[in-house]
Amino acid sequence: MKVVIKNIAELVQVEDHIQEKVSGSSMKKLCTLKDAFLCMEEGIITDFGPMENWQGIDNWNNTEVIDADGGMVFPSWVDSHSHLVFAETREGEFVDRINGMSYKEIANRGGGILNSAKKLSQTNEDELYEQAAIRLRELIKMGTGAIEIKSGYGLSTESELKMLRVIKRLKNTFPITIKSTFLGAHALPIQFKNNKKDYLKLIEEEMLPKIAIEGLADFIDIFCEKGYFSVEDMERIVNAGKHYGLIPKVHVNQFNIIGGVPSAVKLGALSVDHLEVVNQKDIDALKNSTTIPTLLPSCSFFLNIPYAPARKMINEGLPVCLASDYNPGSTPSGNMNFVISLACIQMKMNPEEAINAATINGAYAMGISKSEGSIAKGKKGNIFITKQIPSYAFLPYNFGHNTIKKVFINGCEFK
Repeated sequence: MKVVIKNIAELVQVEDHIQEKVSGSSMKKLCTLKDAFLCMEEGIITDFGPMENWQGIDNWNNTEVIDADGGMVFPSWVDSHSHLVFAETREGEFVDRINGMSYKEIANRGGGILNSAKKLSQTNEDELYEQAAIRLRELIKMGTGAIEIKSGYGLSTESELKMLRVIKRLKNTFPITIKSTFLGAHALPIQFKNNKKDYLKLIEEEMLPKIAIEGLADFIDIFCEKGYFSVEDMERIVNAGKHYGLIPKVHVNQFNIIGGVPSAVKLGALSVDHLEVVNQKDIDALKNSTTIPTLLPSCSFFLNIPYAPARKMINEGLPVCLASDYNPGSTPSGNMNFVISLACIQMKMNPEEAINAATINGAYAMGISKSEGSIAKGKKGNIFITKQIPSYAFLPYNFGHNTIKKVFINGCEFK
């Protein structure tokens, strides 16, 4: 099937030559094409250009022509950090925080990650899948065309495998690109509260081999933070994962600076995620590396903690990626449109920088920038058409409103 979209007011994030990512001052550049058309065939972008150059179609058989009617066309958002698979929401903890309890206090009384782990252990795989599928369908309709999903609410071999199998089912049943991350080292389960050494051994000697046999993960992750896992723990788990071919992506610097960023760079991490607090040593470690900082402003918004210093990172020449961190405890939203608004409003990113961070740089953080993250010939036909809007800056400006009219995944409208 060939799909032609005509009368596009502005085609956003177009590339003649495919880039891996954009960094520093280059993030302020966003290539667009006004009054344009776009062609997709067999799920792939085959052509685009100004309407005045469109010659029509020689063979109209098996061709669908869609009138964008003055709307804009964007590449789908790429969400490179999410915890989409979970058993139940945690609005009770939300109320606790309103009443003055801290995130740490809630965790210390058995809330937080341990709360989600308990609920997940009591939920079967089919129920988990159905819940996750509803969430994922909603995210796709909001413009997300590729997503990374982590485990980490299992904290036992049985439950971690259950989560990863659910992610694999989502991969097999949804048309978007999904990458799976094993995050067994998300927190210490209650039975290992005073025995971290044995829990790490369980991850290394039991969980990882079983995950490898079933091919359940693409990436390995760990929550490197005070009260959770140390830099030494991160090095141990990341190296164990690399033994099975898993690429590291790690949680670091959410609340404290403990040396995780330089270590993650040395370990060859694809991304370091959170970075609400960073120092110059962290930024210097990231310069000229292959590791991309991934920022999660919805988490800062929901927990009322500092926002990552995106402006400083970009001014220092770094690439920056934006992702949702969708999870039941600290970010119960996967709306990437809101993420982009927060990046502009709270982190002082320009709209061009925020769009680049949520498309091409998000694709880099998932290892898929050759096939997704921009409008380029040969890339997947994952795009969305907006309603009539005055400019692409209107999208982050008009926060809280849905500007998306149609979504296409692999060249087909997603309904």
